[in-house]
Amino acid sequence: MSDITTSQPARSSSPFSSFSVRDAGTLIGLILIVAVFAMLVPGFVSERNLINILQQSSINACIALGMTLVIISGGIDLSVGPTAAISAVLTASLLVAGYPVPVAIVAGLGIGMLCGLVNGILVAYVGLQPFIVTLGTLSTYRALALIYTGGNPVLGVPMTFRSLFNGNIGGIPNSVIIVAVIALVAWVILKKTPIGEYLLAVGGNEEASYVAGVPIALTKITAYVISGFLAALGAMILVGRLGAAEPILGNLWELDAIAAAAIGGASLMGGKGSVIGTILGAIILGAMRNGLTLMNVQAFYQLLATGLIILVAMMIDRVTRGRG
Repeated sequence: MSDITTSQPARSSSPFSSFSVRDAGTLIGLILIVAVFAMLVPGFVSERNLINILQQSSINACIALGMTLVIISGGIDLSVGPTAAISAVLTASLLVAGYPVPVAIVAGLGIGMLCGLVNGILVAYVGLQPFIVTLGTLSTYRALALIYTGGNPVLGVPMTFRSLFNGNIGGIPNSVIIVAVIALVAWVILKKTPIGEYLLAVGGNEEASYVAGVPIALTKITAYVISGFLAALGAMILVGRLGAAEPILGNLWELDAIAAAAIGGASLMGGKGSVIGTILGAIILGAMRNGLTLMNVQAFYQLLATGLIILVAMMIDRVTRGRG
């Protein structure tokens, strides 16, 4: 492993000490967006609205963190939305049936991880392209969610579950706190553990990683399992907020997650990504949508803006590739 280790940057002692030039650029972009909407929308920078933006961004940030790890490994996960949907309806149905909250949560997170495991096995062992695999499972998982519920929403989620994900501590929404903890864990995985080193190595040069003895299949599977877990967790945050679960939940979540990761500096060619950048990217999308909504801009223009942001982020990545 010496070849891989020496090719990676020196490990930093805190998330902020690894703040890169690209992360700084993303932060500047966020500040500019906030400044523009602050001038255009009265009350945009009020404490209440800023907390609302963080809460609205929390689900996408959660999904995007898993997506970032998959992208760093050289893959892509288009099935995060349907994975979230099948996790949501399973969790909600167990809760409505009277099962204890911990049992329902474990089952929901477990099915998300299982979906990720299937993706990982098809990519790592069967040798299929990640785009094709997750495009196929996107439809498969969505169909399973619809079949399981008969196409109907699951209503009546108990307050004991909802308060876990929709409450607040000291005025800070629980969902924001949960995602902050997840982001710290993701940063530790990426910067402080062998699996983080493996993800960067496999995404950067899979052939060299194989020669160096990196467990390539296990690394890829781990990335997809984490992505499935975080998709399920994102679904629970939404179910806690709404008090219901629908089999069509999570539509286009993959687009938002890829956008957040790309804005944050993740290269879709693999081997490059940032936990801090992804969080900032998710907040940028949340702030932009919040501001446009307050300005009464129609939703399809918001979708257009998301697509354009992805294209701009990819062009920036192409120009800055190889720089800090």
